[in-house]
Amino acid sequence: MAPASEHPNILLILADDLGYGDVGCYNPESKVATPNLDRIAEEGIMFTDAHSPSTVCTPSRYSILTGRMAFRIPFRGVFTGAGGPCLINEDRLTLPEILGKKGYRTALFGKWHIGLTFYDKDGQPMHEDGLQPVKRIDYSRRITDGPLDRGFDEFFGTASCPTTDWLYAFIDGDRIPVPPAKLLDRSTLPDHEWSFDCREGLIAPDFDLEEVDEVFLEKSVAFLEKHHAESPEKPFFLMHSTQAVHLPSFPAAKYKGTTEAGPHGDFISQFDANVGTLLETLDRLGMAENTLVIVTSDNGPEVGTVVNMREKHDHDGARPWRGLKRDNWEGGHRVPFLVRWPGNAPAGETCKQTICLTDLFATGAEITGQGIPANAGEDSASILSLLKGGKKPVREFTLHQTPSLDLAIRQGEWKYLDHKGSGGNSYSKKGIEHLAIPDNAPDTPGQLYNLTEDPGETINLVGKNPQKAAEMKKLLTQAKESGRSVPMASE
Repeated sequence: MAPASEHPNILLILADDLGYGDVGCYNPESKVATPNLDRIAEEGIMFTDAHSPSTVCTPSRYSILTGRMAFRIPFRGVFTGAGGPCLINEDRLTLPEILGKKGYRTALFGKWHIGLTFYDKDGQPMHEDGLQPVKRIDYSRRITDGPLDRGFDEFFGTASCPTTDWLYAFIDGDRIPVPPAKLLDRSTLPDHEWSFDCREGLIAPDFDLEEVDEVFLEKSVAFLEKHHAESPEKPFFLMHSTQAVHLPSFPAAKYKGTTEAGPHGDFISQFDANVGTLLETLDRLGMAENTLVIVTSDNGPEVGTVVNMREKHDHDGARPWRGLKRDNWEGGHRVPFLVRWPGNAPAGETCKQTICLTDLFATGAEITGQGIPANAGEDSASILSLLKGGKKPVREFTLHQTPSLDLAIRQGEWKYLDHKGSGGNSYSKKGIEHLAIPDNAPDTPGQLYNLTEDPGETINLVGKNPQKAAEMKKLLTQAKESGRSVPMASE
């Protein structure tokens, strides 16, 4: 067994677009077996009211690492290709920096997607989305403002979505050792209901769109083995950030046809299997007993994925919630959150307290006995007590945001959306118009739901309870104007 460090190792496995209903322990009607995720629930805690900070990936990832909602920057949408600059300012404290101060070895393998800086041949910084900027990158120059400049000791992965966003090449540390050499030929890729959302960008000769998650897995396993061999007395923070299960659904060769739920079902199964490999690696190295494992997702499931999976395989990645990725309804941001921490997190427990992925920032600080400066972690509450089986609430309310910066607030059983509609997807659009639910209070400026009585968010109570709506809107306004949604640590 590896020597136990003073502080626990932390393995954060961040899925992409994995829905609440995609995981067996959350959805008994799931058509995809997830034995390894279910194993974590059996050996630890299943959180049923966990939320991504945003309903899309770039702002969620910013918020996970900073403990701050991205609407405060403000930032709309997501990056693609060479997009940037990094959303995390150089002077903003990050989760890996907090842990690094206490001797943690920190590593990120997989998707970054928070922005960084490429340079052209004249040495000028580039911060543009799209294909043309990718063609102008000088790949001999160091990439700045990426993971190595924001607290991580090691990084191997991609700038944006690995199989979607114009630049199909691996970044190793702060450089792309094998630059893209030609345009992607999409005719060579699988063609099915879940193969869209793959742009015709530049691709490197060593980049296989169907095997990227296996590459990320190899890197994470190698990191664990090296850490065990060279410095087992030190703690580590490993963030394993996957492509799965973001569109296009390209499962690796060994997983094709392994489920009865099509290519996307195979992709979910691959993610689950990779989680299992990481757990097995911890067991094999004798590191499991002192490792806090967290598995979650950056937002809810994608529209096309859910629509096709419902139609073709009777599988609902958003079950039981209304809304999908980009929406401020629960399906857009209520995500799986599973924890295993031997000796700390009681086995087989369910936690119903509301938490947000921003809370990982303050939790890392409390685990390592550190305070948080007044200018950091403004939307982060420590969930350490909940990770140890506590039942008391850790936050007064939670904020939600969409890519258009529409905001919502949750307090107890009440949820107020400070906008009309979903805040994200347009449900008049062909293909999803059948999912539209008429607003029973169309003349009111926002939406108020009681999630205890109406978890499906079907009955807008603004007209019937204007006082509660006004109270919630006032609390939301205060949280915006004050610059924080949790008290400062000194208070």
